[in-house]
Amino acid sequence: MPERLEATIILDYQNVHFVGHNLFEGARSLPKHRTLIDPSLFAQQLLIARNDSQRPGQPLATLRRVLVFRGLPAPEHNPKGYARNLAQRSHWQRDPRVDVSLRPLKYEYERDANGRPATDIRGRKIVVGQPREKGIDVQCALATVREAQDPDVGIVILASSDSDLSPAIDEVRRLGTAKIETFCWWDANAKRGFQIHPTDRGRPIWCTRMAKAAFVASRDTTSYE
Repeated sequence: MPERLEATIILDYQNVHFVGHNLFEGARSLPKHRTLIDPSLFAQQLLIARNDSQRPGQPLATLRRVLVFRGLPAPEHNPKGYARNLAQRSHWQRDPRVDVSLRPLKYEYERDANGRPATDIRGRKIVVGQPREKGIDVQCALATVREAQDPDVGIVILASSDSDLSPAIDEVRRLGTAKIETFCWWDANAKRGFQIHPTDRGRPIWCTRMAKAAFVASRDTTSYE
């Protein structure tokens, strides 16, 4: 039997969700909340695809944990979104291998003539544009390096298409304590996907490509309304 590697999956949640939603035909026509990813199902699909693509005799991966990093709407600006996010975290963490970290989204506010945040008639700040995630990439990078130094972790799989995470891949390679691999959604018809690489492209790392069927199988069909 091939060696088994205990795997930690670092899940950049919004990146993985939105890239899949926008890449695959059929998903694009649905509201984004209808294509949410269940971390447990995603991890299962990822490891199936990863292990099935290994050459005979190569070590296979077994799931140790999934670390999920995601933005959290502000309750004062989006109470329903805030409640849904908390409910989703609770649901996903029923799998003891899943840990969901939520970080408040960053909001921009309308300013008055003095440069201070303007408020509406109820005294609430007026939001301009869409909120943005702030610091999620840093959290993913730190978790990637930290997990790679855990002696019980044999492989870290970075699930993101954010090229800002390339330095984390470089650092894990430098440490030499655990294997580092990546993932990307892959549209076989369009031959298109979004993969992150180490800085040194001359030394590529393994990337597990996952097709539309895996995206559909990873979806969370729970109603949170």
